[in-house]
Order: sequence, then structure tokens, then C-alpha cells
Amino acid sequence: MASFDIPTICVSPFLISQEDEDRKKKVMERIREACVKYSFFQIENHGIPLELLNRAMDLYKIFFDCSDEDKLLVSPKPGGTVPPAGYLKSPQHSDEKNEHLLILNASSGVSVYPKNPPQFKQVLEEMISHFTKLGVLLESIISECLGLPPNTLAKFNNDRSWDFLIGLHYFPATEAEDNGKSAHEDGNCITFVYQDEVGGLEVKKDGQWIPIAPSKHKLVVNIGDVIQALSNNKFKSATHRVVRPRGKSRYSYAFYYNLQGNKWVEPLPQFTKEIGESAKYKGFFYKEYVQLRARKWTHPPSRPEDLIHLTHYSISN
Repeated sequence: MASFDIPTICVSPFLISQEDEDRKKKVMERIREACVKYSFFQIENHGIPLELLNRAMDLYKIFFDCSDEDKLLVSPKPGGTVPPAGYLKSPQHSDEKNEHLLILNASSGVSVYPKNPPQFKQVLEEMISHFTKLGVLLESIISECLGLPPNTLAKFNNDRSWDFLIGLHYFPATEAEDNGKSAHEDGNCITFVYQDEVGGLEVKKDGQWIPIAPSKHKLVVNIGDVIQALSNNKFKSATHRVVRPRGKSRYSYAFYYNLQGNKWVEPLPQFTKEIGESAKYKGFFYKEYVQLRARKWTHPPSRPEDLIHLTHYSISN
């Protein structure tokens, strides 16, 4: 087992209007170090009420405990969004063995909320509002940690219509099956995760898997492929997985702070021609990448190594 832990960082200095700049700089240094070493960290004193975090978790559990008939009432519409909004269960031959409910940001114009439990819509909309504010904050901090001019990422990523909140229920593993989800990286900008007491989230570091202990007061944050591509590998997307326990269900929810689909993604000039470095990735439209990655739901590959990753756009120098 690895002998190191994922850093936990208090972000309250950025949420208090009168906070001094020295404390903010110390927080930024810790986040920069975490992005370089792990691309994963936890945040505390993040401004989201504990009561709201727990309430959202409880409502997800109530929804996933409903009958399949009720859950399928909010199945994705044919030819709908990518990734598909609504309720989905992993394919039978997938090793993920989960079911999830994906809710798009209201600004997308496409919202799918179950009618049961009745408070779901109000609570999740409040969660999305909090997560959006955190996303804007972390994006500005990461932008500065990368040494970019002020508001560079904010100006590039100023449309929230592709953000989404997803609730996940991982079924208990059995003795006869592998209990791990395929290792993967997130394809977005920044992900926030809140997991229940069962835990199971692990990040890969130097060939070892580091478990991230669940905490009612903390959110897990990780860097996605978009940041890796824009920064030309200065900050990398972290490889992670979920290990399903035997005999227990595992619940979590995650907010994906995304790009709008028509955005063109390529290494920024600050990390290429301005410093004499070659671009490590070809440019691509974000929606193109999302569509390629979403094929695992409609056309699951027979081998995990055939899943689409950012390396699909790698340039051999």
C-alpha cells in the first residue's frame, strides 16, 4: 500500500471577503503542488452546507431504491444529449456494474428530474448552483497556478450549459467477479466528488493505488483531460477507479465542470510556441471527444485498452 495520502486543502481564504492575500497564496501553492503530484486533492471549508450534501445523498439513495419501472420513467430520450441525461444502468457485460442518474445544468435547456422523491429537483438545483460557484473558483485558482494571464480559462470556458451532476449507485461485488471499475481519466475540466461512508475511490500514483478515505466534510477534486490538453501536460489528468465492496452498495455523486461542446481544444500558446515547446496533442472539438468516450455505453469495447483516451489525439514528436 502507498505510504502517502491525497492532500486536504482548506479553501476558506477564497470564500471570506476580508481574507488576507498571504493565506490565499499559501492555498494556491498547496493546490499547485497537488496538481503536479497527484492531480487529485480534497477540499474542506468549501462553503457547501453539510446538511445539503447529506440531503442530496439521501435523495439519491431513495431514487435508486425505487423500482426499475419508476427509474426508467426518466430514461434518456433517443437522439438526446451526449452524454445522455437521465437514468442509465451499465451494460450487462460491463465491469462497472453501476446505475446512474445524470442531470444537466439548467442552462442547457434540457433538465430531467424524477418526480419521486418530490424534493429532488429543488435540492439538486441547489447543489448544482453551489458546485458551479466552486468550479468557477477552482478554475481561476488552477489558471493562476498554471501561470496564465488573469481570467484566461474563465474567458475560454464561459458557458455552463454542458456541466452536469451525476448520482451513482455501485452494486455490491460478488465473490465470483472482479470488484474494480476500469481505471480511467475524466474527460472534462474539473470534477468534484462526494462519496458515502463506504468509500472505494482510488487514485493511481507511481504504480500504486491510493484509497481516498470518505469524509462527510470534504469534497474530492480532480483535474480532467481538458486541463491536460490545454496545459500541454503541465497538469495531467489523474488515473483513478472505484473498487466495489463485497456485500455493500456504494453511493456517490459528482459534478463535472465542463466545456461547451463547440469549443476547440488544443495546447495553449503559453505552453507551446511561446516557450519553444511542441504541441503534444492535435486540436479537437470538445463534443467530438465526448461522443467518442460515450461510445462505451452504446458500443462497449471487448477490451478495456480499446476505450478512448486523450492519447487518441496525441502527436508523435
